[in-house]
Amino acid sequence: MAMTMASTQLPRIGVLGGMGPLASAEFMVKLVRATPAQRDQDHFPTTLDSSPHIPDRPNFIDGHGADPLPVMIEVIRRLEAAGCALITMPCNTVHHWHAQLSEQTPLPIVHIADAVAVQLRATVPHARRVGILGAQITCKLGIFSERLGPEWEWVYPSEQALRDFVMPAVAAVKGGDLDKGRELFLAATQALLSQDLDAVVFACTEIPVVLGQADVPIPIIDSTDALARHTVAVAQGIHAIPLPSQDLGVLP
Repeated sequence: MAMTMASTQLPRIGVLGGMGPLASAEFMVKLVRATPAQRDQDHFPTTLDSSPHIPDRPNFIDGHGADPLPVMIEVIRRLEAAGCALITMPCNTVHHWHAQLSEQTPLPIVHIADAVAVQLRATVPHARRVGILGAQITCKLGIFSERLGPEWEWVYPSEQALRDFVMPAVAAVKGGDLDKGRELFLAATQALLSQDLDAVVFACTEIPVVLGQADVPIPIIDSTDALARHTVAVAQGIHAIPLPSQDLGVLP
């Protein structure tokens, strides 16, 4: 029986996940939906390494807790061993380590800010003032502004909104209280919208778990969805990496 093009040429996508687990699961659904497939065999082979034991990123950046970088490098090694041809990370804050992680692997690591930029240009070409609704560290570090520069004017939540709404909302979603998370994220969104914006980026992968375009009166860019679409676009330009036979784990 002849091999299909999909089975011989599609590269394996590696997903560095678990930050948090629910957001990673939502990303996998969006990755499938973003793939132009007519049958099972047209989808990319994918390896999700959901590692919720990775040390807390904001705590470390604030000077508390263990360094998450060594554990993330361990995950990358497992994705390499699985035969992945590229890596994607459905977490905004983790992109603070994007450059350091990229130095540890020959595999391309998709950047979530690049994905958001592509979708902004395509769907909201008139946008100039863009709100970043994200966790405190994402906003503090300027992950989007540092990566993308001044093409857009980036607008962030106030310190009060981050403290009273955003961070409790993130904790609520991670803790499984989706109703509370939704209520708090809505309050944070409403506060951000008062700053005369053209679009809002959901720059925390917990947000689209509970909010969508129907909840916001101006265009939104869901960073999780943007990352899924961009990951597929990058993967379409990569050839498959054959998995070494000794790593297959198949009985003789």
